[in-house]
Amino acid sequence: MKTAYTNGIIYSGETIERNKAILVEDGFIKAIADKDNIPEGYTREDLGGLNIAPALIDIQIYGGNGKMFSHCLDIASLQNTYDYCMEGGAAHFMITMATNSIDNFLKGIEAVREYWDKGYKGLLGLHMEGPYLNPVKKGAHIEGYIKKAELGELEMLFDKGRGIIKMMTIAPELCSEEALAFLLKERILLSAGHSNADYRQGISGFDKGIPAATHLFNAMSPLQGREPGLVGAIYDHPSAMASIICDGVHVDFSSVRISKKIMKERLFFITDAVTEIKEGEYHHHYKGDRYTLENGTLSGSALNMMKGVQNAVRQVGIPPEEALKMSSTYPAKLLDGKSKLGKIAPGYQADLMVFNDQLEVVKMIVP
Repeated sequence: MKTAYTNGIIYSGETIERNKAILVEDGFIKAIADKDNIPEGYTREDLGGLNIAPALIDIQIYGGNGKMFSHCLDIASLQNTYDYCMEGGAAHFMITMATNSIDNFLKGIEAVREYWDKGYKGLLGLHMEGPYLNPVKKGAHIEGYIKKAELGELEMLFDKGRGIIKMMTIAPELCSEEALAFLLKERILLSAGHSNADYRQGISGFDKGIPAATHLFNAMSPLQGREPGLVGAIYDHPSAMASIICDGVHVDFSSVRISKKIMKERLFFITDAVTEIKEGEYHHHYKGDRYTLENGTLSGSALNMMKGVQNAVRQVGIPPEEALKMSSTYPAKLLDGKSKLGKIAPGYQADLMVFNDQLEVVKMIVP
């Protein structure tokens, strides 16, 4: 099937195009063509002057629409999360499990496998946020499950979940050389987080091949004059990227603005979103603009990806085209290099988001 999307402002992930058409063939972008030079054989779809951009990407979300994946380890939970993501403009998501029992992680692996086997859309893989964290920076994670990574356990996890575990948040200061070498060999996306690393330990982890950090500022050693901490290492390293939660709760909007000035294209958005649940081991209570544990500890956001974009534009002062890149183009850079996401360009997947000038999602185009 060939479709030409016309009469829209195109945010391609590189430029802003007007008076052009997006040519889509069999689910992939064929070209961005002049609106008056559309080849024969294309069905035209008029966007009515709305905006169109690559679908957004959320690489850290725990559940949605009333289903927490770590509690409901099944296809229905993943489908609810996908639906929640789509409402906020994200056609792709990395389902995330906070620190848990190894048995539950194994069940999560099988649920992801089943979701894929049945042909459901949107799921990029499993993000294990733990259990290999620093208990000093546990945040809302269950300390009883936090542990140091051991090679035998890692080998078992990847024997069961190779190709499914796509991302892991670890505390680099507590990860042995042997464990880190194994994880890097597996070529998954490693992210430093829930970490009390000092500046030198942080820089060392990034130099050894950890490419990113998890939710900048939250659950990590802070930037201080005498000890720059993990935040300082993230700022100072030339290639380390970091996610940030742009809700004004996890991080003050001024801190987002300062970080953007320093990190530029190395900073990107996640939601870190949960949903209300009062069963199981993690209880998340909705407080209007956030979720907390029973003791008041901040435990997750109430964001969707497009709400993060709105906050970035309205509260931080980031231009819309850049806020969109921080929600699609930049996280896509961290994913498997073979993936063709996050841009409107020849050869890229035609997963697109149509939105109005108020930065509200009007519809999703997912072939």
